[in-house]
Amino acid sequence: MTFNTICMVGLGYIGLPTAAVIASRRKKVIGVDVNPVAVETINRGEIHIVEPELDIVVHAAVTEGYLRATTSPEPADAFLIAVPTPFKSESGNARVPDLTYIEAASKAIAPILEKGNLVVLESTSPVGTTEQVAQWLAEARPDLTFPQTHGESSDIRVAHCPERVLPGHVVRELVENDRVIGGMTDKCSEVAASLYKIFVEGECITTTARTAEMAKLTENSFRDVNIAFANELSIICDKLDINVWELIRLANRHPRVNILQPGPGVGGHCIAVDPWFIVSQTPDEARLIRTAREVNDSKPEWVLEKVQQAVGQFLMANPDKTARDVTIACFGLAFKPDIDDLRESPALKIAESVLAAHVGKVVVVEPNISVMPAGKLEGAELVDADAATAVGDVLIMLVDHKAFNTISKAAVATREIVDCRGVWDNQ
Repeated sequence: MTFNTICMVGLGYIGLPTAAVIASRRKKVIGVDVNPVAVETINRGEIHIVEPELDIVVHAAVTEGYLRATTSPEPADAFLIAVPTPFKSESGNARVPDLTYIEAASKAIAPILEKGNLVVLESTSPVGTTEQVAQWLAEARPDLTFPQTHGESSDIRVAHCPERVLPGHVVRELVENDRVIGGMTDKCSEVAASLYKIFVEGECITTTARTAEMAKLTENSFRDVNIAFANELSIICDKLDINVWELIRLANRHPRVNILQPGPGVGGHCIAVDPWFIVSQTPDEARLIRTAREVNDSKPEWVLEKVQQAVGQFLMANPDKTARDVTIACFGLAFKPDIDDLRESPALKIAESVLAAHVGKVVVVEPNISVMPAGKLEGAELVDADAATAVGDVLIMLVDHKAFNTISKAAVATREIVDCRGVWDNQ
């Protein structure tokens, strides 16, 4: 099948880079987003997110006429859906995925579908969501046939292809990484693979839609379980007065051991979310996956307890001061180093809790943003690392941005420290 025009629904951290990379292959790409500011920014050849190299690719694609953004879908040969899949509620201790955005995207493209079109769901989704997309489309377009009723002879091809990229390296990994492509039929898989081969240099591996959906959830659940082990180990080591960073470094000298680094929790739109999709569908079977999520979700509370202890230790050493005289400095708000993405960030949640509980001054350092996120951390001051080091009595290292590596342990030796990433404890 020939793809001359591709419509990308959702221009966020995955949709925009994907649209730009496809456009760089001299394919016409129509990007769709409900945010008019994002649309206007992109049409100026600029970007509304932070991602290395993306600005250059977007600027070239827009300038050369291959990428255009709009707020409504337009006819195309293929439609890619890359919209959020947040939680809508909690059922017991499991969180239930919200498919509202995917449903809205499906119903938005349905009126302009034509025979021979391909629809690919890229959004990370619970098992069965691709089939649900096909059902929504079929209900909206009874004049067309779909894979669930007409199999290989369907008018519309439907598939799932989850993204597998690392923030900060998205542009490169979109091209180099293998892709798992799951069609509702073999023909759906074949057609979808031909689309991705336009820009993917890695291998395009085909399977069923359900297996592709589960593959992404499995990858992130595997990582979540391993992070939970490291996070639990850090709590155990703290209780036993052991330097966890040294311990992990020594344990990893074993040829078959590779323990990850602990942190203040787990954030982002994938690892902190995707395991719950498995738990919500198989609550009795996903025992280890649920436990790992609970360990990682509880880590911020442990960090806050350490902060309270640090404030208490400062006041014991300075009996002439009160809690109102203590300045707490939080280093990092993003969910991982060297990006501006605050989604599901435990660092942001910890900083908010510190601000809510502390009667004194709170300053925060996040070198990847220029202003505080709307409605967040009102009352805290955004400063640079040098200023925070100078005024902070209690320093909380939440994210190990490269910019923080220049702050020596000697420079903070007189402060109370809660180091969640080993920036100072590892020196």
